[in-house]
Amino acid sequence: MKITYFKNRVSLYNLYGVAILLLLIFISIYSTISWSVNYDINETLNKEIEIHQSEVSSRNGIIEFVPEGEWEEPEHQTLFINPVYVEIYDANKKLMEKSPNLKNRELLLTGHQGKGNYIDTFIDSIPVRQVQTPLLHEGKTVGYAVIAMSIESENRVLRNLAYILVLTYPVCLVLLFFLTRFIAARSIRPALEIIETTQHITDGHFNKRIPLPKRNDELFKLAATINELLDRIENAILREKQFTTDASHELRTPMAIIKGTLEVLLRKPRNTEEYITKIQYCVDEVNRINNMIDQLLLLARFEKYDKDALFQKAALDEILQEALERYSSKIEEKELKVIFNVDRHYYVHSDASMLSILIENILSNAIKYSRQSGTVTIRLEHSDEQHTVCTISDEGIGIAEKDMENIYDQFYRSEASENSRIKGTGLGLSIVKKIAALLNITLAISSKKNIGTTVSMRFKM
Repeated sequence: MKITYFKNRVSLYNLYGVAILLLLIFISIYSTISWSVNYDINETLNKEIEIHQSEVSSRNGIIEFVPEGEWEEPEHQTLFINPVYVEIYDANKKLMEKSPNLKNRELLLTGHQGKGNYIDTFIDSIPVRQVQTPLLHEGKTVGYAVIAMSIESENRVLRNLAYILVLTYPVCLVLLFFLTRFIAARSIRPALEIIETTQHITDGHFNKRIPLPKRNDELFKLAATINELLDRIENAILREKQFTTDASHELRTPMAIIKGTLEVLLRKPRNTEEYITKIQYCVDEVNRINNMIDQLLLLARFEKYDKDALFQKAALDEILQEALERYSSKIEEKELKVIFNVDRHYYVHSDASMLSILIENILSNAIKYSRQSGTVTIRLEHSDEQHTVCTISDEGIGIAEKDMENIYDQFYRSEASENSRIKGTGLGLSIVKKIAALLNITLAISSKKNIGTTVSMRFKM
């Protein structure tokens, strides 16, 4: 119902503007034709004035106002077909002659004389326009002429035109209203589809999308923008569901371990050494939970990341060196040999803080999955004038070929049961992949089980 109101409202708004415009056009048409008709009548009267002024003559001292045969002309004989009525007065305004078509009728003699002084009156029921002019002979006024013409046909034309315009005006407005209403209905059809689709989406059908209009106009852009928004909403909902499922599963395990360990301690008194061992085990599990929560929050940060505001020149070799210093204790604990030799800076255009997180996650995995006294190799080189390549290789347990396609999945850990002694959340490579996508880094991972893993990153300088 609201759409119908909108359709009618658009039609009415359009009608108001067109009604005023159409009224002005009709008034202009009538005024132009009326002026043209009256101009022709007045010009004809002016010509009659000139004719009668030129016909004044003198014969034997007697003033003759009308030449012989003048009244025999058709316009002075007929009363209905293009008649011209003429009355001639002497200098004392005494009627001297008049055209035969006046018969016993008389024109009105007024004090208004000359061109432009027109009077509209009637002869019987016939509308006429008359003009009065002095008749001159040798510079003296010797009489007056009153000339009139019928304007009945002209008035009829103007009257019919007025009737037509008055009748046409409302008809045009009504037709225009319904035509505009029809056009408005077709124009807002994509909007109706948008409303209908969004109504289905609110019912939980998040996989539906708005059909895009055929024309690339504002409604097309609106539908495309809404579809993009729906994509983001659907992805957010799917991520939320996946996060809820995975997080509840992953958090349930350490919580169950902590609970079971504490219950064992409560069953009977233990010596100090046993208490310390079990409590330390619980602390490790709590640390694992905290680490998992930190990584999940980090993943959530990526949704609002603005790389344009944070990108700047960063020294990749310094970021790698800082990460190695942070993991120095773990490197010493596993007695790892780290090969990393650079003789100059390698600058990249990126976000240093995010880049540090990416490097630390890759380096953490290399250290974590390396064998005791193994080797970790880090190389930096320019692949061309615009790109820098960084590779981090280890000689650790590697990844089975069948697991390679799942390594970026959240909470996924290759052969977790076989490597239960190696603690982890399964979020590291998922974070690495997301950061690489945000920073426009080309990421490639190759691995062979029991041989080692190599991570290659290609940066834009």
